[in-house]
Amino acid sequence: MKDTVILAYSGGLDTSVAIKWLEERYGMQVVALAADLGQPGDMESIRIKALQVGAVDAVTLDLQEDFAEDFVLPALRANALYEGKYPLATSLARPLIAAAMVSEARRRGASAVAHGCTGKGNDQVRFDLTTMALGPDLKIIAPLREWSMSREDEIAYAEEHGIPVPVTVESPYSVDENLWGRSCEAGVLEDPMVEPREDAYAWTVSPAQAPDQPLYLEIEFSGGRPVALDGEELGLVELIARVNEVGGEHGVGRIDMVENRLVGIKSREIYEAPAATVLIEAHRALESLTLTRETLHFKPILEAKFSQLVYYGLWYDPLRAAIMAAISSTQEKVSGRVRVRLYKGQCTVVGRESDFSLYDYKLATYDRADEFSHRSSEGFIELWGLPLKVWGLKQGGKD
Repeated sequence: MKDTVILAYSGGLDTSVAIKWLEERYGMQVVALAADLGQPGDMESIRIKALQVGAVDAVTLDLQEDFAEDFVLPALRANALYEGKYPLATSLARPLIAAAMVSEARRRGASAVAHGCTGKGNDQVRFDLTTMALGPDLKIIAPLREWSMSREDEIAYAEEHGIPVPVTVESPYSVDENLWGRSCEAGVLEDPMVEPREDAYAWTVSPAQAPDQPLYLEIEFSGGRPVALDGEELGLVELIARVNEVGGEHGVGRIDMVENRLVGIKSREIYEAPAATVLIEAHRALESLTLTRETLHFKPILEAKFSQLVYYGLWYDPLRAAIMAAISSTQEKVSGRVRVRLYKGQCTVVGRESDFSLYDYKLATYDRADEFSHRSSEGFIELWGLPLKVWGLKQGGKD
């Protein structure tokens, strides 16, 4: 009996070609596993396509709730942005998919797992490290690290074997989508000086074509978790989906960046993340109202490290769990409402309120209601500046 391999299957070029290649190269029977993480598309058609291409079986899993609750929410509470820009949509998805693959391999007695990641990308690391942590005995097969085919060669291979793929030489984008965002790379985008064509975008309209009237949204948070939109209580998956929709209609969430991959190269990436952009901005605004100064100044250090660990494929490293626990402890009072304005590609926070607000009008105001002790400032500044005063005296040669 042939050995079984569980293949992470998306229905795209690389994984569709991989089904046939794994059969030819390794003589293994392929079970395709497709995960629904809130991306557009019909999961049933993806399952059928895998069977048509040559998989002996195909499994589809609805992991939207798991993804939102266990991966996206911690990232939102961490305001997670790799290199200050990328909301980590694909980075967060890979450890969840890989964990599902290990579980499926255990259930079927499979000896290996496989993925369609390239040898120069980050996703290979995320899949491999998760498998090493959760299924260290499983063989890991990455066809794109072994074959010598270019993207054009893959398209030709697919045509030769009658494999339908949603890609052409004229439009050779590599796309990944889930609830938290969409990534697009390859093709003409590999020249960082070339402005992306509109066909590189699918979730957002061009800001120039966005409505001429701004849209205001009110987002309610409880313990750092978004729970309502414009007064309507929503589950996390639905809330994110709605913000993606309205944000995209106003051109919000386009990201064009050159990022530093873990493998040591720079790559040009195009991202669309309307909900991530809006919710992170709103969450930060609420934190500015409810967290102490020292917490606000220190938390970005944790956020940056959390983002790096996720991007580097180290979701199951104990440090990530420890940082997440520390960040979670800061979120107890991050509750309240934030008003944002969406207009021509921009998301601007225009209001925020909380029962736990540390903003005190009587201390902040300059009008007659002012209760701040101005006279106390003189003594405070004298002591705060004493070391500098001593330094200045010494520099001037006066004791």
